[in-house]
Amino acid sequence: MGAAARLLLNGYDYLLLYLGLASLGILCLAWTPIAMLAYPLLPERQGRALGRYVIMAVFRVYLAGLGVSRRCSFDLQALDVLRDEPSLIIAPNHPCLLDAVMVISRLPNVACVLKADLMNNVFLGAGARLARYICNEPVRGMVQQASRDLASGSHLLLFPEGTRTTSPPVNPFKGSIAVIARHAQVPVQTVLIETDSAYLSKGWSLFRKPPMPIRYRVSLGRRFEPPRHTRPFMAELERYFAQELVQGSGFQPALPL
Repeated sequence: MGAAARLLLNGYDYLLLYLGLASLGILCLAWTPIAMLAYPLLPERQGRALGRYVIMAVFRVYLAGLGVSRRCSFDLQALDVLRDEPSLIIAPNHPCLLDAVMVISRLPNVACVLKADLMNNVFLGAGARLARYICNEPVRGMVQQASRDLASGSHLLLFPEGTRTTSPPVNPFKGSIAVIARHAQVPVQTVLIETDSAYLSKGWSLFRKPPMPIRYRVSLGRRFEPPRHTRPFMAELERYFAQELVQGSGFQPALPL
């Protein structure tokens, strides 16, 4: 490829990534005033269903736009079999910021556990509150709210690492997922996210372009029954992810900076 062609392709990649992020931000901002109005007006059940469906649709449009470019590919079909499953906790590894976007884009009735600052974020806060997403603080309140949500038939998206991976294949796991699974008596469905890029991993600047194309693949892993004891369960869960993610497929977990 000549220098001019490489320059054009590099410019196209920048345009794709950052026009995509800008479009996602605009969609979220456009939904914010509607979500703010709907939150007090709609009954909780209807508001939750509407909020979750809109978030799924927005994320799906965003990923579809990236996929059409052929500079990013997302193999997410494995998640579709979970749509009609009864209540369960969906537990993926967490290589990058797009992980929640990928999972939520395929599932219409999933709650997400968010950090407190994201619940008040100008882009995400109003939509998250309408969808009845769950704040991770305080921990007791998170467990209780998550258990109520699961009892209503929802799915719960919760990353066992608690933050993006910095020590591949996975960071040390947090215990909250076992506590919720035990309290709510629901199984834990593991999800394996594989990628060949460190794009939007921990410490990656939004304004830094990665080598492209980028590939993502999501597959379903083992389903764990509700635990009787939390510590052995978390140790087994962490061992399972570490083993599965280092067994060589065509992808490797994204490496940190």
